Amino acid sequence: MYFIDVQGTLISDSDKSPVRGSREFIDELNKRKIPYMIITNSTKKAPIDFFNFLKAKGFNIEFSSYLDPLMLLESHVEKSAVAPYGADEFLDVLKKMGYIFNYKNPKTVLISIKENYTSEEFAQIIDFILAGASLVGMHETSIYAKNSKRYPGVGAILKLLEFATSTSYTVVGKPSEAFYSEALMLLCKQKSGVKFSDVTIISDDVKGDLGGAKELGMKTIFVTSGKYKSADEIVPFLKPELKPDYVYADMQEILEKI
Repeated sequence: MYFIDVQGTLISDSDKSPVRGSREFIDELNKRKIPYMIITNSTKKAPIDFFNFLKAKGFNIEFSSYLDPLMLLESHVEKSAVAPYGADEFLDVLKKMGYIFNYKNPKTVLISIKENYTSEEFAQIIDFILAGASLVGMHETSIYAKNSKRYPGVGAILKLLEFATSTSYTVVGKPSEAFYSEALMLLCKQKSGVKFSDVTIISDDVKGDLGGAKELGMKTIFVTSGKYKSADEIVPFLKPELKPDYVYADMQEILEKI
């Protein structure tokens, strides 16, 4: 049984095309009736829109097997007095969900991804946190890959803000236990009694996805088709207990092993 990441794992970070073997891997799971969940940290489209985007790319998946942070957001963050930061598409989705933005005295600072955070934004965020606003990350990715460049991910930004303010933060999406627990609950609807130890998670984010999954007892597969050009860039520097169980180039290599 599998939890499967999307960006950099199923689809390319550069042009959003399917990664080699990714559609075939999903087809093989469907053929063998192996339970799985598509778990993404996507926040730039409403869940149903991003799901339909994946369907249009040729992925034969069901919405009942799909989960992203926006689907859990309302249970984590009240809709009033939120100061969100992220890409314009993310802000548009929040408005459509009914969130009320407040950049004067927010209750919550909500961090998502974008490549052009400014010093002025960080200064504003720090002031809000020191004035008592809670800090919430949409996810905790290590690196944001876009246009052949690698930017600090939401996880890196959260760590910066935590250090600056001595304030802890919570995370909505991967690798939070709440997110993985929701994914496990949905997986149990496909096969009852599933535990984290029964799950193998596949992702290109060895720090932002796989570390937290491994702590929960999941088996981990790191693919180098996304954020990292090779395992040598990151795996030798991980703590031994957080190193992935397996490393493959892409979904095609995994498909050839199952």
